[in-house]
Amino acid sequence: MLPLSSWVEVPENSDFSIYNLPYGIYSHAKYSPAPSVGVRIGNFVLNLQQCAKHPDFWADIAFDTSVFAQKSLNAFMACGRPVWRAVRERLTDLLRHNTSYTLRHLHEHAVSVGQSPYLIPVEEVQMYLPIEIGDYTDFYSSIEHATNVGTMFRDPANALLPNWKHLPVAYHGRASSIVVSGVDIHRPKGQIKPADAPAPIFTPTRMLDFELEMAFIVGKETALGQSVSTAEAHDYIFGFTLFNDWSARDIQTWEYVPLGPFLAKNFASSMSAWVVTLDALEPFKVDSPAQNPEVLPYLQYSGQYNYDIQLEVFLKPEGGQEQQICSSNFKYMYWNIAQQLAHHTVNGCNIRVGDVCASGTISGKETNSYGSLLELTWKGTNPIRMVDGSERTFILDGDVVIVRGFAFKNNVRVGFGEVYAKVLPAL
Repeated sequence: MLPLSSWVEVPENSDFSIYNLPYGIYSHAKYSPAPSVGVRIGNFVLNLQQCAKHPDFWADIAFDTSVFAQKSLNAFMACGRPVWRAVRERLTDLLRHNTSYTLRHLHEHAVSVGQSPYLIPVEEVQMYLPIEIGDYTDFYSSIEHATNVGTMFRDPANALLPNWKHLPVAYHGRASSIVVSGVDIHRPKGQIKPADAPAPIFTPTRMLDFELEMAFIVGKETALGQSVSTAEAHDYIFGFTLFNDWSARDIQTWEYVPLGPFLAKNFASSMSAWVVTLDALEPFKVDSPAQNPEVLPYLQYSGQYNYDIQLEVFLKPEGGQEQQICSSNFKYMYWNIAQQLAHHTVNGCNIRVGDVCASGTISGKETNSYGSLLELTWKGTNPIRMVDGSERTFILDGDVVIVRGFAFKNNVRVGFGEVYAKVLPAL
């Protein structure tokens, strides 16, 4: 990749250099009261609604700049990959050193006369869910995670169910309960079946867990009956976010047979505020793990669809300091995003702009790379000791769970920031 630098000051080791330029939805009490589209660079949000007032910036790109005034990214995503790529290239030109465009001078002038600036300090903005989500699918694509769960709950000699290596397992989740980073969640209630009880009881979950995940955002719709091949998948995926699929393990254990997750999953999921595009992640693509047995033809692919993204989970007790409890990587996934989308649509299921497909828990082979407390504490039998002397088998009320992620190669860092939430008592 060509060396780039920006006239905007970017702190060292920032997730948001000129190589990234992720999209989000923000508002600012003075300069952008209504939620609209912004781009993150360093510690600033680039006000695209303000940039849209200059037709010369976009004259050779065939799209309606009013999409930048929308309260979600859906209208912009619907413009299609040629527009995504052209706008990203133009934004890079606007922000790089020695640019022929005048954005820097326009911004400095606006600030000097008290007008709406083009760059707004990120600490002054309110962030929102970046997309209007129509449907949400959660996959189960880490062989290490699936093996760990199967070992704990079934026969260790046959941890994977017979279909697992033949198709990307998934379930349809609840879109309405996906919230943006920083929104607190309440401990869910439901039925659990204690091992020593003759019948289930109704109670707040005693085994609240996080699930370390990534999620891709669909940016192109299909018609009912249409399928997307693995070769076409790239054109249908706009970008990625960090994702935490909160889970109530005791509720899940009692309810999941015969139809799978329900109340154990649909109470909340947390998504990071910034959507990192596939183009920004292109330099970090890596080979997928070998798949054996050979998959059916519609799941076969060529090229690279896994990404070397370092992922970290931190737990912060109420009033305490955060502590890293997990270090994993998105590259471990057995089923890649092209296979996930191909399988999702092979039966003719139509997808829509803004649909979310989460990866499922991301675990590696090492014990510290397991992407859930269920695995890290091995079903609660091996507690994690916190720096304040307390222990965790599962999440307590008042705990904050923080997920961070970034890719790094050749001194270039492209990151996602973080997704975090505090757990409040059950209502």
